[in-house]
Amino acid sequence: MNSEPRTSLARRAEILAVVESLSGCLKGKSRTIRLCVVALLAGGNLLLEDIPGLGKTTLALALSRVVGLPFGRIQCTSDLLPSDITGLSIFNRDENRFVFIRGPLFNNLLLVDEINRAMPKTQSALLEAMEERRVTVEGITYDLPSPFLVVATQNPVEQVGTHPLPESQLDRFLVCSGVGYPPEEIEKGIIRGGSIRDQLKNLTPVISVEALLEAQRVVREEVFLSEKVTDYLFGIVAATRSHPQITSGLSTRAGINLAEAARANAYLEGRDYVIPEDVKELAIPVGAHRLIVAAHQEGVNKEQLLRSILKEIPVPLS
Repeated sequence: MNSEPRTSLARRAEILAVVESLSGCLKGKSRTIRLCVVALLAGGNLLLEDIPGLGKTTLALALSRVVGLPFGRIQCTSDLLPSDITGLSIFNRDENRFVFIRGPLFNNLLLVDEINRAMPKTQSALLEAMEERRVTVEGITYDLPSPFLVVATQNPVEQVGTHPLPESQLDRFLVCSGVGYPPEEIEKGIIRGGSIRDQLKNLTPVISVEALLEAQRVVREEVFLSEKVTDYLFGIVAATRSHPQITSGLSTRAGINLAEAARANAYLEGRDYVIPEDVKELAIPVGAHRLIVAAHQEGVNKEQLLRSILKEIPVPLS
């Protein structure tokens, strides 16, 4: 394949500045930061799943600072109502009519902290917004701002007071990733230095909204996905549907999301075309959380299961 780029890969420098700025304040989180930026470029949503205290919320707050987007936060609890997310109508006596007061959902970047502590009815209030970038309240549909990104954090389902996310909602997250413990020496430095929440106030935007939208357009329209790479991607999707341990494999939406994430990864690498390694690298964070395993296989690690499937599918030459 011709390695000469067909586009200027516009705004890539600004996107790399986002990665660098986040990496500077969040030590040992390079993989999660990259996945976060991939989701941002692909116009998808991000689910961070891990035990409390590993920096999930801090990452979302730092991202909001470096991209400079209007930011909203929802701290999920068992008594959170759908209207607490979407907003509600209040009667205005001066105007003698009901006025819709927009909720935190009407921000470009929305942090939904501990999403699985909210009741399923409240969780469902996010479904339309995450997929269609709009929300319907009291029969009226409102468009959400662009760009729009939901960053949700989730505690392990074994913890008290959690409600597992339904499959339909998990499917709305482009990427799901753990945060993990940082390397030993880095973690020691973090412990010595203490919390960095106050340092986040010093972060400044390194990219404009216009530059971000242009980068998203380039990823969507100008990063080439060849037929050979599409065949490889579909081979992964199809293999999950015929695996004996999986009752419901990757959907067509999952395939589309994997293609979008692979395009974003290629863009970050400075290419305007996708190679099979882009697909392989993103297959687990994009696909593992969407798999539904057989009831007697519930203890199976989905990431390991998908990794074993990837090993069986030949990677075509670029």
